[in-house]
Amino acid sequence: MASHRRPKQPSRARVTVLTATAAAAVALTSQAAHADPKPTKSEVKSKVDKLYDEAEQATEKLNGATEKQKKLEKEVDAIQDKVARGQDELNEQRQSLGAVAAAQYRSGGIDPSVQLFLSADPDSFLQQAGALDQLSAQQTQQLKQIQAKQRKLAQERKEAADKLADLADTRKELGKKKSEVKGKLAEAQRLLNSMTAAEKAALQKEEERANRASERTALSTPSGSAGTSAPGTIANPGKGSGAAGRAFSAAQTQLGKPYVFGATGPSSYDCSGLTSWAYRQAGASLPRTSQAQANAGTRIYSQSQLQVGDLVLFYGDLHHIGLYAGNGQVLHAPRTGTVVRYESIGNMPFQFGVRV
Repeated sequence: MASHRRPKQPSRARVTVLTATAAAAVALTSQAAHADPKPTKSEVKSKVDKLYDEAEQATEKLNGATEKQKKLEKEVDAIQDKVARGQDELNEQRQSLGAVAAAQYRSGGIDPSVQLFLSADPDSFLQQAGALDQLSAQQTQQLKQIQAKQRKLAQERKEAADKLADLADTRKELGKKKSEVKGKLAEAQRLLNSMTAAEKAALQKEEERANRASERTALSTPSGSAGTSAPGTIANPGKGSGAAGRAFSAAQTQLGKPYVFGATGPSSYDCSGLTSWAYRQAGASLPRTSQAQANAGTRIYSQSQLQVGDLVLFYGDLHHIGLYAGNGQVLHAPRTGTVVRYESIGNMPFQFGVRV
């Protein structure tokens, strides 16, 4: 006779384990489906380029704060020197008046009006009109000079205090901007470190190709020449090309130097550091930041009118600047991780040129 035993039911404990295992598998599958995929090389490069661009924006603000700090320090020093000299002059005037009082004492007593001055503030003394009648003309003039000197010193001390407060605020702003730049660069480096060795090598090759293209442009563009003359150039080109041509020739000697934020040469540069250095070699002084350099001459809004050595400004906030190299090229210090090189002017949003 055949056996009709009922199949053995799984125990409750076993059902619980199986259910938990299945749930875990479903959860893992769900997590895998929703996990953010690793960014591609192009995505990482795009993010890094954006961070470098933001770092350059912060760098120009940092440069501006640095210049403001230097200017304020000079102004504070000058005011403090003026206050010190004024105090010395005031002390001499008081000593002179004291000598008059001493002479009067030796001759039979101190004039009551001088005695009043020596024991109180000159302002209080001069408010007492009756006392002025007892003063000699010389003493009256001395007291008025002392009073005027005291007022001037009080004003200069207030000016110095205001400048010192402004300097403290500027130093605080400087610290914030430095932190912002370093933070952007650190984040960019973190992204680069997340790439594989092969991806890093590919990025490096792209930079090398850009540098080689820059070198080819350098060989094809004679120093100080735009190659072919641009139509519709601004009148009086001889005058306009003098310092600009010399500045461009100087900048060409810096090809291959690395970009470093805040650097002004001669071993490394940021964008406005390169342009200000180049024009300084040509005997012309430019402000430190790209935004300030945008107002250093006549603006030129048509690319067809640009001449070699003209300043060229990019981006809506004017945070990047270079030198026009002719043939639709710009010579500039691009960003962190690059070197001073040529690049197509169309690679960045051109705003206008400036003829110094």
